[in-house]
Amino acid sequence: MKSKLILVPMSLIFAAFLVIPLITMVSGSFHSDLNNEWTLSNYTTIFSNPYYGQAFGNSLIIACLSSIFGIIGTIVLCLCLMSLPSKVQEKITFVSNLAANFAGIPLAFSFIILLGNVGVLKLLLPMLSGFDLYSWWGLAITYIYFQIPLGVLFLYPSIKEVKKEWLDSVELLGGSRVYAWRKVALPFLRPSIASTFVILFANGMGTYETAYALTGSNVNLLTVRIAALVSGDVFAKPNLGSALAVLFGLILVTAMVLIQRKGRVIER
Repeated sequence: MKSKLILVPMSLIFAAFLVIPLITMVSGSFHSDLNNEWTLSNYTTIFSNPYYGQAFGNSLIIACLSSIFGIIGTIVLCLCLMSLPSKVQEKITFVSNLAANFAGIPLAFSFIILLGNVGVLKLLLPMLSGFDLYSWWGLAITYIYFQIPLGVLFLYPSIKEVKKEWLDSVELLGGSRVYAWRKVALPFLRPSIASTFVILFANGMGTYETAYALTGSNVNLLTVRIAALVSGDVFAKPNLGSALAVLFGLILVTAMVLIQRKGRVIER
C-alpha cells in the first residue's frame, strides 16, 4: 500500500503537465476564438486554407529529409566508430551526447557565426558565398546536423551489440562482408533503426526554436504557425492553434505507428 502511495505525487505531476494540458488543447480546438462557442470552424479553416496546408507539407518534407539523411549519417558514423579504439569511441560518443542536446537558439547562433552572411566559413571559403543559411536549404542542413548526434545516442549501443564473430562466420562460409552485414547484422539492427528513425522524425517535426531563430516566419512550418497563433503576431487565435496542434499530434502518432508496424512486418 505504501509503495502505491509513492506514485500519487508522480501521478499528480504527470496529470498537471501532460494530461490536463492535452485535454485543454483538444477541448479548445473545438471552441471558437470569437465567442468561445463549440464549433468545427477551426478545422474547416485549416483544411480550406492552403497556407496551413503548406505548413503541414513543409514540416513533413523537412522532417522526412532530415530523418533520412540523419539516419544515414548516424549509421555511417557508428560504423566508423566501431573501427576505432574503445577509448576514442567513448570520447566521441560523449561529444555526440553533448551535441544531441545542443539545439535550439544556441545551435542557430552557432550556424549564424559559421555560415551567416558574414560567417567565418564564408569569409574563409569564397565558394560558400552563394549559400543562404536563412533559406529552406540552410534550415534543412541545420536540422540534419542535430539529427545525427541524436541518432548516434540511440543507435550506437545496438550497433555495438553486433558481434564480430557473426560476420566472421559468414565470411568463413564463403560470404562477403557486405553479404554478412545485409543478411545478419541488418536484420538484427532493423528494429533499432526503425525506432531511431521514428525519434528523428518526431524531433524534426517538433523543432521550433532553431527554425524560428534562423528564418523567423520566412519558412512556413507547422510549429512556427502554432506559436504565431498562440502568441499572436497580429491577433491571438489560441483555439485555432490548438486545432493545428491536435492535427500535428495525430500526424506524429500515425507516422510512428506506421513506421514501427512496417519495421515489424519486414522483420518477420
